[in-house]
Amino acid sequence: MSVESVKKQFEVEKLELEVMEFESSSATVELAAEVIGVEPGQIAKTMAFKVADEDILIVSKGDARIDNRKYKDQFKSKAKMLKFEEVMEATGHPVGGVCPFGLKNPLKVYLDESLKVYDTVYPAGGSPSSAVKISVDRLEEVTAGMWIDVCK
Repeated sequence: MSVESVKKQFEVEKLELEVMEFESSSATVELAAEVIGVEPGQIAKTMAFKVADEDILIVSKGDARIDNRKYKDQFKSKAKMLKFEEVMEATGHPVGGVCPFGLKNPLKVYLDESLKVYDTVYPAGGSPSSAVKISVDRLEEVTAGMWIDVCK
């Protein structure tokens, strides 16, 4: 189970992070913000893309959108999100629960500059009804994420 892979990574790496699990869905930015009680931007949205033959993750603030021009300048290709079934295969997480933790396959993680307006953000925790409270600095450390600017 996806949440279990996230918890296992936290335990194995002694990260002292906790997966919050909810009775109701947190599968969209709006639902997650409502369940957690924060503004939508504070939800760290994790999106899966294909660049050439490589799957990557981009984590941005919840209310940010990919800017196609910036994306193309960064990756030298058009933005192509993974299809629904490809997301689970690449990450091990279902759509609505995709996060940069407990990944099925090692993927490059990119953190969009939009996250830097917050000290603390809430990415999903591997399921459509979970989240992880984490500081932006810690998110960078845990994911070895590279900072990029690809959102509006």
